[in-house]
Amino acid sequence: MRDPQKILIIRFSSIGDIVLASPLVRAVRAKYTAAQIDFLVKSEFAELVRFSHHLSTVIELQTADRRELKDLRKRIRHERYDVILDIHNSLRSRYLRIFSGAKAVEVVNKRVVERFFLVNSKLNFYDRIIPVAERYLETARRLGITDDGKGLELFIPDETMFAVSAALSKFRLERYDTVIGFAPAAKHFTKRWPQERFVELGVLYAKERKAKILVFGGKEDVEYCGDIAQMINTASGSGVAEIFAGRFSLLETAAALDFCDLVICNDTGVMHLAAARQRKIVAVFGSTVREFGFFPYGTESIVMESKGLSCRPCSHIGLEQCPKGHFKCMKNVLVDDVMNAARQLVNNAEQHTS
Repeated sequence: MRDPQKILIIRFSSIGDIVLASPLVRAVRAKYTAAQIDFLVKSEFAELVRFSHHLSTVIELQTADRRELKDLRKRIRHERYDVILDIHNSLRSRYLRIFSGAKAVEVVNKRVVERFFLVNSKLNFYDRIIPVAERYLETARRLGITDDGKGLELFIPDETMFAVSAALSKFRLERYDTVIGFAPAAKHFTKRWPQERFVELGVLYAKERKAKILVFGGKEDVEYCGDIAQMINTASGSGVAEIFAGRFSLLETAAALDFCDLVICNDTGVMHLAAARQRKIVAVFGSTVREFGFFPYGTESIVMESKGLSCRPCSHIGLEQCPKGHFKCMKNVLVDDVMNAARQLVNNAEQHTS
């Protein structure tokens, strides 16, 4: 096949997956500089790719009802793409690609069989741990696409950076020795390190260092994150913690992470936003494991997990409750251990700048 002139990348959701697709988007543009490269994504996540310098058009899926999918299928077929890179591989993406008329279709290998056996039988057939970003790059291997080694990226407009900088300026972050970002929420219970652990860690950090703690989350996390910030402030007797859950958009959150020396989080979307902004990360993993490929990519990080538990992993996306009832995967991750990991990363940074 001649060099493709029109390429469509499909990844509907979610935060982490879309951010992890950025090396693929960049590599495709570097290989095919004159091509039309479009990206199909759900509207709620479109801002993560809307300002990419590498994309021609961002196509947004608004509702995913039958009529919209049918219209979208017609639009894709009308474009006559030379190549479709389906890095979502869902029922919807299959429907769109099968009737696309594209000359070539490449589909991501999600390692579904290996994942099934690891979750359900605890048999590990992964020959090696491959980050999801590199699995996406694999999808385009036959196009001659290779990893450039530059990691993740997010394009944030200047006006967004200025607005976030102005919003944070009133807290006078320059007065603090360290600014820590907390991302304590998660969609599923088994991916949340307990609230009281984040509180204890925040109080400990406030006592040990002159630190400011910024607590991030989505609109649905306002109460959860607000409780953590309030309890940290009450226990430390100061206003060391500030809540930003629900106040910032995805790109604004990413911009605010630039002001953090370190981010402490669960296995969630904010972790990948932080990695894209080259933040140092301590990530606490409970029901999920590194084999699934979703861990901090391309930045200095430490993953905290309770190794050796016979029940891990119990899910690749998280569950609403611990199937065993003991929740050891998270409870066994102690505050002192996370604090030591944080000290290590911060101390490394201070040594490099001294």
